Amino acid sequence: MSELTRLTIAEARDALAAKKFTAEELAGAHIKAMEATRDLNAFVTETPEIAIERAKESDARRAKGNVAGGMDGIPTAVKDLFCTEGVQTTASSHILEGFIPTYESTVSMNLRKAGSVMLGKTNMDEFAMGSANITSYFGPVKNPWKLNDGKDRVPGGSSGGSAAAVAARAAMCATGSDTGGSIRQPAAFCGLVGLKPTYGRCSRWGMVAFASSLDQAGPMTRSVRDSAIMLQAMVSYDPKDSTMANEPIPDFEAALKGNIKGLKIGIPKEYRIDGMSKETETLWQIGIDWLKAAGAEPVEVSLPHTKDALATYYIVAPAEASSNLQRYDGVRYGLRVDADDLTDMYEKTRAAGFGREVRRRIMIGTYVLSAGYYDAYYVKAQKVRALIAREFAEAFKKADVLLTPTAPFPAFALGEKMDDPLQMYINDVFTVPASLAGLPAMSVPAGLSADGLPLGLHLIGKPFDEETLLRTSLAIEQAANFTTLPQLLRAGS
Repeated sequence: MSELTRLTIAEARDALAAKKFTAEELAGAHIKAMEATRDLNAFVTETPEIAIERAKESDARRAKGNVAGGMDGIPTAVKDLFCTEGVQTTASSHILEGFIPTYESTVSMNLRKAGSVMLGKTNMDEFAMGSANITSYFGPVKNPWKLNDGKDRVPGGSSGGSAAAVAARAAMCATGSDTGGSIRQPAAFCGLVGLKPTYGRCSRWGMVAFASSLDQAGPMTRSVRDSAIMLQAMVSYDPKDSTMANEPIPDFEAALKGNIKGLKIGIPKEYRIDGMSKETETLWQIGIDWLKAAGAEPVEVSLPHTKDALATYYIVAPAEASSNLQRYDGVRYGLRVDADDLTDMYEKTRAAGFGREVRRRIMIGTYVLSAGYYDAYYVKAQKVRALIAREFAEAFKKADVLLTPTAPFPAFALGEKMDDPLQMYINDVFTVPASLAGLPAMSVPAGLSADGLPLGLHLIGKPFDEETLLRTSLAIEQAANFTTLPQLLRAGS
């Protein structure tokens, strides 16, 4: 593994400024790492030519003293959910295979304007529907964290390709998207920092939609500081996205300078669930002790409808998905299967183009929106969602930030849980409530399981208070001092 691929964004930014190496050299090292880790199946599309071209542009800007931003020259992977002009965008679905957008998503354009160097498009669960990155049309992604049992582990989902690429040092950072935990859970499984900003903080324009009231873009990095740097580059007010909030954009990296003395850390009593591993519960208590030692005060809070969050999510999200995925009909773009008439063409195209999990969620969503069931399921789920948001608001009257585990257990082996969707859905039990409430939340690597797999701690903040969230996450990161590399890299270092 090249020394250049071991660097964080902050380290690479400072070294580029000091002219210790060029952006082209940095991109070249990551292109080699991307090629060396193809067995992980982290990328759907590699773009080395674009990476070198943009790296050269970065070097030219730097030579003239015109640095574009904090991400200038930083090798970045882009989840294949973000439309990229002139580069195939598939959402890891056969129905979009070969689709070349003529426009750029706002988030990826913001990163480009900040000087980032796109390495390629990362694999993901099809249309972001999954918790293990096993539903992709292009095959499952493998976690670079391995054990001696010979089994490959899942990287988490849906942003599993982004997580695997960053953990394997094939990219310095990556964009992810989070609907019910799809940034935070793979970050926990792969030993990374994953941040879901407040809903409306990052533009959704140019993102392939799953559930429009839940989807949110965010950074996946190897440190809290890197998360702040990347988020700064991703955000901007975008009038093209009607769900964006026109809120002031703070200096996220500057927020890390403070401490957390006097902060109240809420500990939701309902998050102690059956099925959570003992080591996860132990790490949670260690995290509480770390924050207490840093000067914060733990306080118990109550979120009674936590138990209803998963059921609510799996009504709301599929309902929105069934509406959003109507556009894939074989007429305007993407896959088309020839047939004798229009209706037959619709049916055959969707049957061939959508995978099993996507079809399952469309069926669920169509059912809960159908006449006779709309009030019984969808309307009731929206009422429970409102209650969940209200309970968070009450909890934040007592606490500044909440601390929970990220996932109930570490990464499991490929092939496990695949035949039981309910077991798969429980992966998101700790992350879904914050998504339903639109709150910022992030996962920070905090320890290892008894087997040597990463475990994450999960922090939830007040709306548009990513600053306090980042500062508290930094305190966890500093206390945990998580420096262990995946076995894949230890063997090759």
